[in-house]
Amino acid sequence: MTSTRLDGKRVLITQSQDFMGPALCEVFARLGATVIADARPLADDPGLPRAIVNAAGPIDVLVLHLSLPAPSTPAADIGDAEWRNTFAHLVDPMPRLVAAVLPQMLARRQGRILVMGSAAALRGQKRNASYSAARGAQLAYAQSVGLELAPQGVQLNAIAQNFVDNPTYYGAEVQANPRFQERLKREVPLGRLVSAEEDALFAAYLCSDAAACFVGQVFPVSGGWAHR
Repeated sequence: MTSTRLDGKRVLITQSQDFMGPALCEVFARLGATVIADARPLADDPGLPRAIVNAAGPIDVLVLHLSLPAPSTPAADIGDAEWRNTFAHLVDPMPRLVAAVLPQMLARRQGRILVMGSAAALRGQKRNASYSAARGAQLAYAQSVGLELAPQGVQLNAIAQNFVDNPTYYGAEVQANPRFQERLKREVPLGRLVSAEEDALFAAYLCSDAAACFVGQVFPVSGGWAHR
């Protein structure tokens, strides 16, 4: 039977202290991976993605994990600075990281890349345009590049998540707010946040040898929110 564990895998997780980073690092390590965690945001230095990959050495799995608190700006008020900043954090590092890691993966004809994206790209939300657009670009990139790389032995897929417990978007104060609890019951069929553990375990599965049949796919993880 093909294993869902990650024994012997060297996994690079970017922006590892934000968003889903801590849960991903803990779960991947528990499942046997050697985790190379880098906490730095990647927006300000175009050369940093390649430097991180080069310093990591052999990489079997790249978890392309980027985070930015979502702006809540009305569409008429979104300026160039917000638009550029959102894309600089969430989109621009993607091709840089992939270009840096691909030579070694293509040489082995083996590798996994997983984009930790957002279901904000799958369902409209008010006052969320710059963030949703950037997250949508992530998913479009994953679908296109996933198709290109699959014949060469490299699989690239994406998780599109929302209503997952994490400190960047759903901190303790947010979760304790009665209005948020009412929103959960109203909008999320699951009736609760997806736990960080559940999300990270699914991410680990997609990076395991057992998940060998997925090509350029986007997997919603949102407690049913994305399907409503």
